[in-house]
Amino acid sequence: MTRFRESVRSLLREQVLDAAYRVVAAEGWGGLRMTAIARAAGISRQTLYNEFGSKDAIGNALVRRELDGFLRGIQRELDAHRGELEAAAAAGVGYTLQQAADNPLIKGVLVAERGGEGALLASTAMVDAYAIETWPDVDEESRRLAVETILRLTVSHIVRPVASPEESARRIARITARTAYPGGC
Repeated sequence: MTRFRESVRSLLREQVLDAAYRVVAAEGWGGLRMTAIARAAGISRQTLYNEFGSKDAIGNALVRRELDGFLRGIQRELDAHRGELEAAAAAGVGYTLQQAADNPLIKGVLVAERGGEGALLASTAMVDAYAIETWPDVDEESRRLAVETILRLTVSHIVRPVASPEESARRIARITARTAYPGGC
């Protein structure tokens, strides 16, 4: 395939996923129909079927795209505060809470997790890898407890917020720091 055709195909896919996002945001997953997506994207249903094959394939591609962007955003927030456990935790949690408030698809995926798959599993692996690398002085048990605590509290605050995203992030970060350093924070 030529570069031009690859570029056109990539643009078409993004146009379709943007349209699918708008449909889901406005009507929920139940409103995600090939006709609605094609209309929102300004293309024919046949073009849509040719490119994706099915509504499920579009839904899966949309979730993957949103989660990839979400995880990259968390990584950026954590990287901006390397070596500062509490600041990194506050930035990552704050970003997550804000994304969940702004992006109904991300919120839906995060709160619908069961059995440790998908976004929560990817987030756990990413946060654990980050903690191993940037908190070398935290013992293994405290690190695992801190990672589990930060993720569970974050999801809890997504489902039932008790304060602003900033205040919740600050509180969760403080708890995480105390869990990671039980005698010295």
